[in-house]
Amino acid sequence: MGRVTTTDRRTALRAGAGLVAGGALAAGCATTGSAAPPATPARARAAKATPLTAPAPRAFPRQPAQITHGPRDRPRIALTFHGQGDPKIATALLTEAERHGAHVTVLAVGTWLDTHPEMARRILDGGHDLGNHTQRHIAVNTLPEADALAEITGCADRLKRLTGSIGTWFRPSRAPAASPLVERLAHRVGYPHVLSYDVDSLDFTEPGAPAITRKVLAEVRDGSVVSMHFGYAGTVAALPAVLEELDRRGLRAVTTTELLS
Repeated sequence: MGRVTTTDRRTALRAGAGLVAGGALAAGCATTGSAAPPATPARARAAKATPLTAPAPRAFPRQPAQITHGPRDRPRIALTFHGQGDPKIATALLTEAERHGAHVTVLAVGTWLDTHPEMARRILDGGHDLGNHTQRHIAVNTLPEADALAEITGCADRLKRLTGSIGTWFRPSRAPAASPLVERLAHRVGYPHVLSYDVDSLDFTEPGAPAITRKVLAEVRDGSVVSMHFGYAGTVAALPAVLEELDRRGLRAVTTTELLS
């Protein structure tokens, strides 16, 4: 980028004013020097971009209100990720999955989307499912009804704003399954099912990549839904070995939507 000189400052200021009027500069985007940069960062581009036409939640008539696994008679599994943490780690996990031809399900935390709105587009552009993991990732099952509803709708609203959909799935935060109240509230917001899991990688305890790999591969089978997390380097390190062994066993890693379709 060239520096703004005395000669071209007036032109640059007019251009900057036009960008602001057109909504091209995201609120809160930091600038350096006396002139605004001509290109916005990825975060600002995602914030101003036209919302995606993302899939809406679907009802699966043969599935319970709380889903822990898919059909046991097909060689497919779903890797599901709690969406929070360093976006560089999240991007590395998505890239590694895509390198192996796998698609995953991301249950995003609303505050994470507030800070990293570009990740919604990155997830969907990679062919992955994107869902709701509450607004603040607190123990939603313990909250009074109004507060629990606010946690679900807060994240749903952000997903709607960023993607045009409230997300394909809802998973309660800090619990493997929703309480009866939270299940009813999720249904009221528009989620026909709550997504649980039957395999917990325990990667959030940071046991190291070999332990994560062993835990997942010892328990996974046809139809499994595996719980994993963004934000942990050990998960990134474990993912290649997990995907390679799944492939050797003939198990395809697919989105939860595909798992149940």
